[in-house]
Amino acid sequence: MAEKAQKLESYVWEGKDRKGNKTKGELNGANLALVKAQLRKQGIIPDKVKKKPKPLFGGSKKITPFDIAMLTRQLATMMKAGVPLVQSFDIVADGLENKGLQELVMTIRNDIASGVGFATALRKHPRHFDELYCNLVDSGEKAGALEEMLARIATYLEKTELLKKKVKKAMTYPAAVIVVAIIVTGILLVKVVPQFEDLFSGFGAELPVFTQLVIRISEWLQSWWFVVLLGIIGSVYLFKEFKHRSRKFSDAVDKYILKLPVVGEILDKSAVAKFGRVLSTTFAAGVPLVDALDSVAGATGNAVYRDAIMNIKNDVSSGTQLQATMKQQDIFPVMAVQLTAIGEESGNLDEMLEKVAIHYESMVDDMVDNLTTLMEPMIMAVLGVLVGGLIVAMYLPIFQIGSVIG
Repeated sequence: MAEKAQKLESYVWEGKDRKGNKTKGELNGANLALVKAQLRKQGIIPDKVKKKPKPLFGGSKKITPFDIAMLTRQLATMMKAGVPLVQSFDIVADGLENKGLQELVMTIRNDIASGVGFATALRKHPRHFDELYCNLVDSGEKAGALEEMLARIATYLEKTELLKKKVKKAMTYPAAVIVVAIIVTGILLVKVVPQFEDLFSGFGAELPVFTQLVIRISEWLQSWWFVVLLGIIGSVYLFKEFKHRSRKFSDAVDKYILKLPVVGEILDKSAVAKFGRVLSTTFAAGVPLVDALDSVAGATGNAVYRDAIMNIKNDVSSGTQLQATMKQQDIFPVMAVQLTAIGEESGNLDEMLEKVAIHYESMVDDMVDNLTTLMEPMIMAVLGVLVGGLIVAMYLPIFQIGSVIG
């Protein structure tokens, strides 16, 4: 019966090597006896072996997509150097600081060592390895080119995650400006304006209209700030719930977000880059074009492109050329269509699609940098108008009194 994967624990040990020198270290194992046996195999006579104390506030970090990309790259490098797969897992696990990732690696390693296929072992962890990843590994195993496939997957993951990071940066920056503006305005209205209001109450003269308006807003906000706060939090929560639960609403958001200035264009180019990257990787792995398009549809991250790619899949299934049906969808840039056409005619579709990905990834990178540059003066302008407007409103009565006295 195949050995089942066991939960591994970290052990710290002290002992002597073959030359009699004292040495110590850390090793993962299912139990104390197995750890001692493993040390003896390495030529170490253990004196003390005990479980490593767990950190006070927990030890396992969250496993991120970047961790999976790094793991894939390390495995590809090890296998390219001629290291067997199981031993590659051992070497990689020893160098990991993230205990959660280390446990995941050793669990997969134990499954493979017991005779389970690599792709089958990965499918037991769908949270970290999606269907596309598992299918590509399966193709690499069957073709006898696993190390090359792992290198392709690692490149795909690295590029995709880098692109996601850039898009997130582009989306976060405008949101940060809005949040900062709201917080600064709220503090001024709740804490600063009331001080001036007390000062103005003894003037006995009618205040300017602009000043009265700001004071009324301040009084309303002091009385109902909790309603405003709950409204903002509730709106954000409801938006997320509707987007998660209603496909129609989510699709509508994806459609209109592409029409936003600057940010919409970044998301649009990002979707094209993902289309090229995923389709290039899957097609080069030997996955039939129709099946590859299924993976691509879910990877673009936008409903408009998802629906367009499903239409492309249907057209390609009926014999239409890829570049022709891409052109019919009327959402793909001319360059992407032309490079795809060249790839189909020359028989190098995967290479041309990779060029599409590289070109639009570069465009996204430049656009994010430009957005960052544009947003800096915009932040100053927005905060200047808000803060300057409130200051002018508070000082108008003082200026009027000064002119009357003069």
